[in-house]
Amino acid sequence: MKILDFKHFDDCVVLHFDTEGKQINAYTLASTLVALADAAKAANDTINPGYDVEVVVEAFGPGSFRAKLRAVYRKHHNLFSQQIALALVISILGNYIYERTLAARSDVKIQINTDEVIIERGDEKIIVPRKVYDATRQVEKEPRFVNAITRTFQAIERDPDIKGIGLVKDLGDPAPEIVISRETISQLALQPVPEPDTRIVTEVVDLQIIKAILERGARKWEFMWRGVKIGAAITHQAFYDSFDAHRITIAPGDILRARLAIAQQRDPKMGIYSNIGYEVTEVFEHVPRLKQVELPKHE
Repeated sequence: MKILDFKHFDDCVVLHFDTEGKQINAYTLASTLVALADAAKAANDTINPGYDVEVVVEAFGPGSFRAKLRAVYRKHHNLFSQQIALALVISILGNYIYERTLAARSDVKIQINTDEVIIERGDEKIIVPRKVYDATRQVEKEPRFVNAITRTFQAIERDPDIKGIGLVKDLGDPAPEIVISRETISQLALQPVPEPDTRIVTEVVDLQIIKAILERGARKWEFMWRGVKIGAAITHQAFYDSFDAHRITIAPGDILRARLAIAQQRDPKMGIYSNIGYEVTEVFEHVPRLKQVELPKHE
């Protein structure tokens, strides 16, 4: 029997693309990863209020073509210490993708136990921890999550070189026993996905100050973020209150740990959102840059 056991997955998974060679179209990969990252954020917002999540690509590997994904959680500044993130996002993504694959078929059997849920069809068995199964039931009610998963299927379906996809635990693992076929992916990609032309997403980020505007208003500060220079106004009035009260002193090179609202516009052809504007809505912490201190000379 072919088995996929989600108990073996932490919050890291290898996405296996079944292709003829060991390469993949860059646009296919980018569109797929962006859609999965959007789904992860929507899932995380549902099960981990108070935490942000970022899906990072750790490595690429052989075996057709593989990308290793990991979810990284960051706690909001003002949370109580006993609140702990549920590291289930990657497992929820994988479980929901396979559940969608099986949902259209009538010969599926589902056995719900105390600690796990077993989903069977023919010689295929998927074992899902009960906490992942229950969390998936919560997350599937969020339209942003469902739409992002559908966009994942659409991105893959547009590439005729991909014959199927699957999940494995490590880059060096054999091919997945249960592969979602291209035919199934094409069926799931037909489901309509209403997507807005523009949207606002938020992230907790570290912004390095290039140019400060030390007065309230809509004028934009200049920051370095992920190696790119951006302009963003700071609209968090409590931050300016601290500055006016001389509790903080700002200098170029300092870091602001803050919540960044990112305005994005969708490319209708690629289905990918591009950043078009930024606003700092909340500053959590000011971190002065490290300064070199000249040591006294010894005679």
